[in-house]
Amino acid sequence: MPNDPKAFSMTLSFRPANADEPFDVVDREDRVIGQAPRREVHARNLLHRATHVLVHNAKGQLFLQCRSVAKDTFPGCWDSSCSGHLDAGEDYLSAARRELGEEIGWHDASLPLRHVVKLEACPETGHEFIEIFVLGPIEGPFTLHPEEISEGRWIAPAELTAWIERSPESFASALRLLWSDYREKILAMISG
Repeated sequence: MPNDPKAFSMTLSFRPANADEPFDVVDREDRVIGQAPRREVHARNLLHRATHVLVHNAKGQLFLQCRSVAKDTFPGCWDSSCSGHLDAGEDYLSAARRELGEEIGWHDASLPLRHVVKLEACPETGHEFIEIFVLGPIEGPFTLHPEEISEGRWIAPAELTAWIERSPESFASALRLLWSDYREKILAMISG
């Protein structure tokens, strides 16, 4: 899948993951019940929160990121355009906007983030409640953070479906779950 090398660049303006970073711990209804450091949340599979954004362009293609091989979960796997944990006390929409800036360098808030669905916390989501948003159409250019993302590319939805079917291990499990269960809803939002 060809990329325009001028469309993506790397930057170092990023807040690196911190194992002691506090996350809100939540119950089965996604209500905050406490806080714990990132390492403990992941080691004990405590329920917590994250957000994903699927960016699309005017052709209906989705922008995917390949997670850095230095990531603690799903290193080297393809994932949503941007994704990340909520900071303690942060709401899903604010986290989505922050992650767009941190991961792909997109700070333009003129287009609204459109809510798709909220995934329930489960093993496939890494025990995260995940709010999914769609943004677009936008064309970039994006500034990819090298500690988070090793590569980015635009892909047609039909190609993504075929690629996931052919090579599911190439994708983060939350993206596989999202695409299998909510693909039609996402495609309706992109084309509508």
